Amino acid sequence: MEIIAAFAVGLIALCLIGKIIALPMKILWKMVTNSIVGAVLLWVVNLFGAGVQITFLKALIAGVLGVPGVIIVLLMN
Repeated sequence: MEIIAAFAVGLIALCLIGKIIALPMKILWKMVTNSIVGAVLLWVVNLFGAGVQITFLKALIAGVLGVPGVIIVLLMN
């Protein structure tokens, strides 16, 4: 009976550790995806002649916020 209880406690602990590790990875993956989408959209907007000068601040806004960030950058211009 003690072995089953120890196994159950170990399994629960393993699941909790997995959840704790997976959360930052989800956030990191979302940030990377938003950055790539934001950079591509800024490039496409400039390709069509919007004339947006890409600075570090504008790239940071578009990278962190993604599509809404590109819209904000366009409205700032």
